[in-house]
Amino acid sequence: MTRTAIVTGGTRGIGESIAVALQKAGHKVAATYAGNEDAAAKFTNATGIKAYKFDVADYAACEAGIAAIEADQGPTDILVNNAGVTQDAPFHKMSAEQWQKVISCDLDSVFNMTRPIINGMRDRGFGRVINISSINGQKGQFGQANYSAAKAGLLGFTRALSQESARKGITVNAIAPGYIGTEMVAALDQKVLDSIVGQIPVGRLGTPSEIADCVTFLASDQAGFITGSTLSINGGQYIAA
Repeated sequence: MTRTAIVTGGTRGIGESIAVALQKAGHKVAATYAGNEDAAAKFTNATGIKAYKFDVADYAACEAGIAAIEADQGPTDILVNNAGVTQDAPFHKMSAEQWQKVISCDLDSVFNMTRPIINGMRDRGFGRVINISSINGQKGQFGQANYSAAKAGLLGFTRALSQESARKGITVNAIAPGYIGTEMVAALDQKVLDSIVGQIPVGRLGTPSEIADCVTFLASDQAGFITGSTLSINGGQYIAA
């Protein structure tokens, strides 16, 4: 069945793969982006998926952006909260600005995007909310107190909202990727990259398409009995209890 989807941070990296996979599954897809005009134009030209520019850390901007998307493609059935940034520093050197930017973009954005959409999902009796967390939200990471806190917050949000929404036909799940072979990771110094891969039992980085395939499944009707779950996709690097 064709449904409508929004993927935040959907024009590059993992988000791009998610948007394309949902499109291939037959859904109408919109992607959001923060500011990279060239990447957004390249993405839309290559995929035909329209990209909408607004700040997911700004609630009013999200309300307006969602309204524009839904005017174009109809009410939202599937929301993938993927947008995120990093501002790494050891905590004793981390500025308030570094802390707040990551919390605002990586955690507050999930409220900002989900809140304007959830009532429509409840009224229609169907919805899929999929939150992209991180292995570092599960185990923590040196220099990422802000990012780890935000990504861990997504897991609590997922569990709570799943309980509130289940009887309305809405599932809420999280995916916690490990190290994925995006352009950003591939650009790391080879010694650093080798060190990372050495910590992954399967002996390689994950691929964006492996994350996207799991999102597509969780968005499907076949996943209707899965809610409140966190799917760890990290090659065995961290096994959550």
